[in-house]
Amino acid sequence: MTKYGVLVGSIRKNSYSQGVAEALVAGLPDDAEVTYINISELPLYSQDYDAQSPESYDVFRSEITKQDAFIFVTPEHNRSISAALKNALDVGSRPWGESVWTGKPALVASQSISGISGVLAHHVLRQSLVFLDMPTMQQPELYIGNVQSLADDAGHITNPDTKAFLGDAAQKFVSFANKFE
Repeated sequence: MTKYGVLVGSIRKNSYSQGVAEALVAGLPDDAEVTYINISELPLYSQDYDAQSPESYDVFRSEITKQDAFIFVTPEHNRSISAALKNALDVGSRPWGESVWTGKPALVASQSISGISGVLAHHVLRQSLVFLDMPTMQQPELYIGNVQSLADDAGHITNPDTKAFLGDAAQKFVSFANKFE
């Protein structure tokens, strides 16, 4: 059984990123162990913490270490990923030489209320994952544009075609992630 960690870049209640993540998770096998990893309460990374990390860093890093593969869903904030998601990547990659991300397969999805689909945030995140040595599934590319028309007021994806597309992508990710076991 593969343990999937899910990081949602939006910390807003009823976020569309959360809805996209839920639709992806719905496509995973029934026996998949899924953990949504909270990134909203991590203090901003500072190298000063490398010698003595806050407890929340230690808990976060421990949770990342337990996972076999990751699903990342990001909104686009000012043509990049959210500060919360960037901070989580930084916390997990430090101190230098002790990254907890290394070698763990990843799936990236982005969403936006605009037609641009969060494509720039998507590629910023992919670039960070390259540096973190995380093999990332290349196809299908998961850019979800005009997401507000595909979801309800609580952020849950309701469009049947979008749900099917995300579920299919999750099944492909299972095959991709299994190559790294």
